[in-house]
Amino acid sequence: MTIEAERSAARDGDTRDLTMRRFQKTSVVGGSGLPPVPMDQLPPGPRWPALVQTIALMRFRHRFHPWLHKRYGDAYTVNLIPGGRPLVLFTRPEVTKEIFAGDPEVFHAGKGNAVLGPIMGEHSLLLQDSTEHHRARKLLMPAFLGHALRGYRGMVAEVAGDEVDGWSEGEPFRALERMNALTLEVILRVVFGVTDEDRLTRLRPAVNRTVEINPAVLLGWAYPRLQKLGPWRRTVENQVELDRLMYAEIRERRSATDLADRSDVLSRLLAATDPDEPGSGLDDTELRDQLVTLLLAGHETTASALSWALVEVGRSADLLARTQRAADEGDDAWLEAVLKESMRLHPIIPMVVRTLMKPATVGGWDLPAGATVGPSIIMSHQLESNFADPDVFRPERFLGKDAPALNVWIPFGGGVRRCIGAGFSLMEGVEVLREVFRRYDVHAVGTDVPQVRNITSVPRRGARIRVARRA
Repeated sequence: MTIEAERSAARDGDTRDLTMRRFQKTSVVGGSGLPPVPMDQLPPGPRWPALVQTIALMRFRHRFHPWLHKRYGDAYTVNLIPGGRPLVLFTRPEVTKEIFAGDPEVFHAGKGNAVLGPIMGEHSLLLQDSTEHHRARKLLMPAFLGHALRGYRGMVAEVAGDEVDGWSEGEPFRALERMNALTLEVILRVVFGVTDEDRLTRLRPAVNRTVEINPAVLLGWAYPRLQKLGPWRRTVENQVELDRLMYAEIRERRSATDLADRSDVLSRLLAATDPDEPGSGLDDTELRDQLVTLLLAGHETTASALSWALVEVGRSADLLARTQRAADEGDDAWLEAVLKESMRLHPIIPMVVRTLMKPATVGGWDLPAGATVGPSIIMSHQLESNFADPDVFRPERFLGKDAPALNVWIPFGGGVRRCIGAGFSLMEGVEVLREVFRRYDVHAVGTDVPQVRNITSVPRRGARIRVARRA
C-alpha cells in the first residue's frame, strides 16, 4: 500500500486493512538487514539458550541485571530471541554518556524498539531513526515545551482532583489501580483531547487492552504461525477497534472550527508544521502512531512511579509532613524530587538501547555492526558509586547543586533520543502529588516489591495505601 493509499484508508475509515498491513510490515522483529554478529567480539555473558536469556531479561530483570553485573562486571552480553541477536549492556556512567552522545546515524534507537512496531506503528517516534526521527521530533516538540506544559497543568490538576476526591478513607486500597485510572484519564482528556463521556467509555477498554498486552504476544509477531492463535488474533481485533476510534477522533478534530483555541496535545499536533517545509504536517497515520506511542510511553510508566512515591512517602511521618508542606506552599521542586527519587529507586524501564549500524568502539570494546548496546537503568540507579545509600528513599538528593548527572539518573534515556514526554511526565506527577497531599494523610500498608508487567515494572501488590482527610 502506498503512503497516499494509507492516508486515504485512514480518511475513509477503512481501518481493518490499514491495521493488518501495519502488523505485516512491522512484525519482523530485529529485521535490521545487518549481518550476523560474531560472538567472539562481544563482552562475556551467559551461554544459556537465547529463549532462556530472553525470559530472564524480561520477567526477572530486577534480579538478573544485578546478577549479570556481579558475575561479568561493567559490560556483559545477553542473547535474545528471535535470531539470537546480542544485547550488550553497560553500567559505567561514562559509557552511558558515550552511547547517548553517539552519532544517531550509527546508534539507531528505532531498531532496538522494533518489538513494539505492530502496536505503535512504523511512524512512532520510538521506532524511527535518522531523518525521519528528526522530522517527527521537530513536529512534536512544540507540544511538550514550557509554554505548552503550563497550558496542560490546569487540566491535569482538575483530572487529578476529581480522582482523589473520590478516595475512601480508612480502607486500604491499591494505589496502582487508582493511578492507572488517573493517568489514563489524563491521556484521554489532556493528550487526546476527548471530553465526551460516551467516547471516553468506548476508548477506555480498547486503550486498557493495548496497555496490558503480554510481552509474549509482542515477541510472537516474529513467528507467523502464532499469529492465527487466540492471543495474537485478539490483539489484532482490539487494535482494529482502537484504530477505528482514534482515526474517527482525528478526522473530526481536523474539521473543528475551534482548533486554534484548544490546548490538548492532539490539537497542537494537528496544527504543527515544519518551518523548513511550509504546509507540511503530520498525516492521519502519523498522528495515530504518535498518539499510541504517547499512550504506551506515558500511561503505566507514570502511574507506577506515582504509586511507588505514595508508598515511600507513606512509610515515613517526616517525609509525609515535608511533602504535605510542599503541596500546601507550592514547593514544586520538592514534589518533583519525590517523583524523581521514586523513579530512581524503582526503575520502570530496565534499559535504553541502540543498534549499531556500523562498527563502533563503545566502553573500550570494538563492537561490530548489528550489535545492540545500551546502559542498564537498573544498575545505574543501584550502584553506590552513583548514589550514596542507594537503597534509601531520599528525595533531597535531587535538590541543589549536587543533583545527579543526566547520565546517572536515566529513566527518560538521554541525548537526542531523550523521551520527548519527560517534561510532561514530571509536570503530571507534580500536579498529582500536590492534589493528593493537599487533601490526605497517606500511610503505606505492608511491604511491596517490583514485578514485571508487560514492558514495565510495577508494584507486585499494587502499592497498598490507606488515606485519611487532613485535619
